[in-house]
Amino acid sequence: MGADEKFENKAEELKGRAKAAVGDATDNEQWQAEGRAEQAKGALKQAGEKVKDAFRSDK
Repeated sequence: MGADEKFENKAEELKGRAKAAVGDATDNEQWQAEGRAEQAKGALKQAGEKVKDAFRSDK
């Protein structure tokens, strides 16, 4: 996995956190949900890449 992909996945997670925080502050349920979804998507991608990296380093 390239550093660019790691950066993009982390950026997506952080964007989700920010969006959820704005949604919480403004009581905007749509932004809260979208932010949490983006955050989860970014975290899931990061976890998947960590698993791939673990298998690559075993060889």
